[in-house]
Amino acid sequence: MNRVLVAGGAGYIGSHTVKELRKQGFEVVVFDNLSTGRREFVGDAELVVGDLENKSDVMGLFRSREISAVLHFASLIQVGESYVHPHKYYTQNLSSSLNLLEAMLEAGVKRFIFSSSAAVYGIPRSIPITEEHPLDPFNPYGQTKFFVERILQDYDRAYGLKFISLRYFNAAGADPEGRLGECHDPETHLIPNILLALLGKKERLEIFGTDFPTPDGTAVRDYIHVTDLAGAHILALRKLLSEPRSDFINLGANKGYSVRDVVAKAEDITGRKVPIRELPRRKGDVPVLLASKDKAERLLGWRLSFSGLDSILATAWNWHRRSAR
Repeated sequence: MNRVLVAGGAGYIGSHTVKELRKQGFEVVVFDNLSTGRREFVGDAELVVGDLENKSDVMGLFRSREISAVLHFASLIQVGESYVHPHKYYTQNLSSSLNLLEAMLEAGVKRFIFSSSAAVYGIPRSIPITEEHPLDPFNPYGQTKFFVERILQDYDRAYGLKFISLRYFNAAGADPEGRLGECHDPETHLIPNILLALLGKKERLEIFGTDFPTPDGTAVRDYIHVTDLAGAHILALRKLLSEPRSDFINLGANKGYSVRDVVAKAEDITGRKVPIRELPRRKGDVPVLLASKDKAERLLGWRLSFSGLDSILATAWNWHRRSAR
């Protein structure tokens, strides 16, 4: 039986993973409250509309369906907002995860893929960041991911719940077939904001910080195409189902691009000029974030297919132009 539950499967990364799961023969049940996800992103998968913070919604789902594993994408993700409203983040991100885990244990489901973040590492002490890097999150969003990882370790020890926590760096790009893409409200990610400025949906792109100790003064980040990211989830799921052992794995490309690099490439691909406004650094921004992908390659057999900057920007531009019509 290969029916899996995808919590938050109508969102950006969740929906791309649902699509890949369906392509590879998994039966998928999506559970989403549609507060930020989009119904049309679910495709032909079953959609159950409900809220992880409502324990009866979650318990009822597991009592009515036989599930073999869970992939958990549902959480609040805005780092800046987490500074302003930490109570909201601690309450929603932790309670939703605890409710989901409780329902799993009641139903005897003990395979869990967790959508974590590079934010658990905090300020890098070495580059590229490996999974052995000390964990020291410095914003409430990162703290919530860190706490859930600690909860998972305790649930493994006490209840035998096996998990793989996938620590993302910068997810970007869009479905190469053009069906799915990235849209948040508010939008805080660099690439969609560049494209929205090019489409006239934003007045200008705001660049936060031009005085970092990097070659051009702007922050350098590790971008991974969302389809490659989705593929890693299927590999992790298959690994967990066949060899149930808990682990933590980075998902990144180990290649960095500055903000100005990304802007220049977007201008080259679209033939348009990005209107820019330069602003001071934001609280908590670091100069460089790069992931080691060695463990993902070694343990999962993961290989990047779409994560060059050209492919990331071309697929995102294709989707944004279609969705703007």
